[in-house]
Amino acid sequence: MTGLRTLRAVAMTAATLGGLSGALAGLLNEQGRRARVAIGVLEHLWPAPDGVYADDGRDPLRLAVLGDSMAVGVGVTHPSQMPGVLLAQALAEEAGRPVRLSTYAVSGSTTRDLVPQVDAAVRDEPQAALVIIGANDVTSRIGVRESALLLAEQVGRLREAGCGVVVGTCPDLGIVRPIPQPLRAIGRRYSLRLAAAQTAEVRRAGGVPVSLANLLAPEFLARHSDMFSSDRFHPSSIGYEAAAGVLLAPLCQVAGLWPGWAAAPLPVRSAAALAVRPSRLPGWLQKRHA
Repeated sequence: MTGLRTLRAVAMTAATLGGLSGALAGLLNEQGRRARVAIGVLEHLWPAPDGVYADDGRDPLRLAVLGDSMAVGVGVTHPSQMPGVLLAQALAEEAGRPVRLSTYAVSGSTTRDLVPQVDAAVRDEPQAALVIIGANDVTSRIGVRESALLLAEQVGRLREAGCGVVVGTCPDLGIVRPIPQPLRAIGRRYSLRLAAAQTAEVRRAGGVPVSLANLLAPEFLARHSDMFSSDRFHPSSIGYEAAAGVLLAPLCQVAGLWPGWAAAPLPVRSAAALAVRPSRLPGWLQKRHA
């Protein structure tokens, strides 16, 4: 997902919703144009540093990362700050064994683009998968129901392949300050509707949904300058660290690293309940939750 593409599409979406008047449609499109100017350009776009972390020669736990730019980690200033890397390192520490990271996520992806990503992932037989998707579905005007059902289908494919699945649902687009009002409110409304639909369908498919909007938006709003990257659109390294903090516990669950918790049916466990166990987090994440 890129800031320019997103703002352009949000404005176009808003202008076609509910028979808006010509004046309001024009206002929304003009707001989108101004916001595109306000958003910066990222200096660093890193390839995913896939490979084995904490390698000691033993068979690694296989982690797959799928989705869009937030899954990739667009916005960091060094590859070591990417969410996949942070989570691979944390999982290795928690598991006491190596973790092989394989990134299939592609910046700009919608849920429709998950099919080839899942095709590639299942061939590698991952044991745990993280999917972050949804923002580009909003800006690409994919219907909420269609998007959620498409996601459930791909989660089901991963589950059928024996892989535990955690899904970071659509973030709250209302926290992106360069998008002015009322355009920002429209983006927020539709992103939260999609996140709610994703949550229900992911649970039905046997995955664990994590509400990135509910769990992260307050901190992003309170610490806006720290949590966003230089483009003021994608998360910064601190923002991705916050995301890793709420995604780690569910990933440990689906990977079977916490047997007492993994015994419960996966769709029943809530991400919020899993995230309140700071004593179970690796050192660098315990500091955030102390």
